[in-house]
Formats: sequence, structure tokens, C-alpha cells
Amino acid sequence: MPRGEPFKIKMVEPIRLISREEREAAIRRAGYNVFALRSHEVYVDLLTDSGTGAMSQEQWAAMMRGDESYAGAASYYRLRDVVEEITGYPYVLPTHQGRGAEQVVLPNLVTRPGMYVLSNMFFDTTRAHVQLAGGRPVDLVTPEAMDTESEYPFKGNMDLDRLEAFIRDHGAEDIACIIMTVTNNSAGGQPVSMANIRATSEIARRHGIPLLFDAARYAENCWFVRQREPGYAGKSPLEIAREMFSYGDGLMMSAKKDGLVNIGGLAAFRDKELYEKACGRLVPYEGFLTYGGLAGRDMEAMAVGLREALDADYLAYRVGQVEYLGQLLRDGGVPIQWPVGGHAVFVDARKFLPHIPPEQFPGHALAIETYLEGGVRGVEVGSLMMGRDPATGRQLPSPFEFFRLAIPRRVYTSRHLEDVADTLIRVYRRRERVRGVRFTYEPKVLRHFTARFEFVE
Repeated sequence: MPRGEPFKIKMVEPIRLISREEREAAIRRAGYNVFALRSHEVYVDLLTDSGTGAMSQEQWAAMMRGDESYAGAASYYRLRDVVEEITGYPYVLPTHQGRGAEQVVLPNLVTRPGMYVLSNMFFDTTRAHVQLAGGRPVDLVTPEAMDTESEYPFKGNMDLDRLEAFIRDHGAEDIACIIMTVTNNSAGGQPVSMANIRATSEIARRHGIPLLFDAARYAENCWFVRQREPGYAGKSPLEIAREMFSYGDGLMMSAKKDGLVNIGGLAAFRDKELYEKACGRLVPYEGFLTYGGLAGRDMEAMAVGLREALDADYLAYRVGQVEYLGQLLRDGGVPIQWPVGGHAVFVDARKFLPHIPPEQFPGHALAIETYLEGGVRGVEVGSLMMGRDPATGRQLPSPFEFFRLAIPRRVYTSRHLEDVADTLIRVYRRRERVRGVRFTYEPKVLRHFTARFEFVE
């Protein structure tokens, strides 16, 4: 069992499991895309951990002092001071969410069409914004991540040998930047070690390449470093965060994860020149420098949430809850990426549904079947999310075919997670009857959000 929640419940939101017939009608109306389901049609919603968490009493109280001034709001300066305290970066821009940060930062680095952007592994919107800026995203995750059953503790790491080789073969002048995703979502929510971050930073600085963090789940990564990496057991999550960010030049962050808010994002920089370039895009695309698409009350909640996410008791509960669900599934025979990451359990749909080929999207097929079985909503992270090569139109090869169960922060109890595990185990016992899917409508960009499907007979 996970350790007890470090909070009491003060308010509740009703949920209910609608009938099988109602679920069948709902997913059919949604074009067999779980994103198109309505929230009241879902029993336990593990589609994403982005903006779906519960805020604390301190966050709700802080919102009451939100300064809604268009320029120079006191709420911005409180947020800026917290970000600098945690990261050491003095130049801070609020954005409406993570993709807002990506759209104001990445076009300033991808200065010529065809430049490369390297990462331990991109998630969907970051990959899309690199491509929209004219760049070419390259994943260089450690090979240990590919073995979902191994006990390797840092499967989110950058492959340092491949990173060096890529820079040598293509030239530093054609590489816009390196993005270190912490934790590494697409690899299964896996952490990155401090040693790997340090080594990546040394390579980047030697070649004069900017190193940025995708810091959506930075606090969870710090917890794994504390738990798994020698020399860090006695350090606080805040101390670990400060060291981690010291190796980079800036960050882009969806604060809807480890900022513990329902809306908001950040870009922050060590370098004033990078900051000023981002300012030039923030004003036309997001808003003025001291609000960036957010209300003052949202910035106040974020300032509190960024600190709360580094609380050791909270992190022990948070990571423990995810591990609890992972262990329940393993005990039931369900193949998952192990050890589990910090925010989600990633079911290995390739092993779960070996009869469904990648072009029929086994992770998405499993998402549909899990909803039909028990009203549980998760999401595919595999070939569907990977998308097509924008130049050739060919399906990009995905190293994983995952079905992700992302757990909102401070929302569900252990009993809910037991229901989720029971649902997946029931599907696993009749897995040979699950059918693949194909498109009836395929958008060109971020297709998994709005595509429509039918079953392959």
C-alpha cells in the first residue's frame, strides 16, 4: 500500500460509473477517441496529470490576493522570486501553459529551417513546436529504456555516446539546442540522473549549444534522484532542484504538473539575451511580460504550488501512489514499464496486444477497451502520438507502444486505483479479442487529440 495521504479531504466532487451501454454509445459518438469523451462519461479519469490536480487551501487563499494589474502586477514578482529561488534563473516569463512557453522560446533558437533539436525524448507538444519552428526533433534516450522489464533506475537518461556522435556528425552549428525532459514522459515517466544531466551539460557547453529543461515534472525527478542516486539521500528536494537547474541555460515548463495548478506555464533563463528574444514573442502571442496569459490569481496559486511540489512528504505520497498502481498491475500479469515513473503507469501495449500491429495503434485500442470495460480513461503514447514525418508523410517509428495511466495530483484514493487495476486485469484476461483501429479522420498536426477512428475487422 502507498503511504497515507499527507492531507485531509475538505471538498468532494461526485463521480459515477455509467452503464456499459452508455459507455458504448459515448465512445461511438466520440469517434473512438477518448479525448472526445465528456467528463461525466468517465469514472476514473487518468487521461492526463496536466491541470487535473487538486489545489491546496494555501493556494486557494493565495488566489484572493491576486493583483490583476495589466503591467507590473505584484503577483508576477512573487512568482518570479519563487522561480529564481528554486532554479537560480533571474529572468522569468509566465505563460498560459507549457506550449505557450514552447512557442515563445523555440523559434528564437531554431533560426534556420532544418536545424536539429536534440532531446532525451520529446513529448507531443514540444516535438510539434520544434517542427512548427522549422526544426527537426531527434530523440536520444538511453537504450536501457527499451527493456520495459529491467530494473535500471534512470531510464529517462540521455544516451551520451549518441549525443556526442550526433554533434560530431552534424556539427554544432546546425543544432539549435538540447532539451532535457525531466522526468522523461515518453519513455514511461522515467527519471534522469544528476550525473547524466551534469554530463549532458558539459557536452553542451563544450560545443556552445544551449541546454534547456522541459521541467514539467522537475520535482518528481528530484525525488527519484534523492531515492536512487548515491550521494543525494541527505539532500532536500529543493537542494537537488537547485543543482539540477544549475547545469542548464533555461527552462520551459507546464506548471499544470509540478506547479500544482490547473492552468499556467513558465519560461525562465539564466541568460538575458535569451530572455529578451522570448519577450519579443511573448507580448504578441501570450500577453504582457508580467502576466503572460495568466490572471494574477493564477500566478499566486503557481507561486505556492511550486514550493508545495518540493515537499518531501508530498513527494513520497505522490510517487508511492503511482508505484502502488504499478505493482497491482504487475501482480495481475499486466506488462508495464518498470520501475514506474513519477506521474503515471505506462502499460506496454506491444506486449499486452501482440496481435495488433503498430499501424493499428495497440495503445489506442487498449485505451478504448479499458474505457468500455470499466469507465477508466487513459491515453496512447506510441505510434499514434508520434505522428508522421512532416517532409515525407510517412509514419514515424515509435520505440514504444504505451497506454498511459496518468494520475492527477491529490485527487484519487487507493480504492480508485484498485478499481483501475481490476479493470485492466479483466481486459488482459481476454486480450486476444481486442481489435486494432484505423483512421476515419486524420489531422495533420497533433493528430491524436482530434482524430476519429473505426475498428479493423
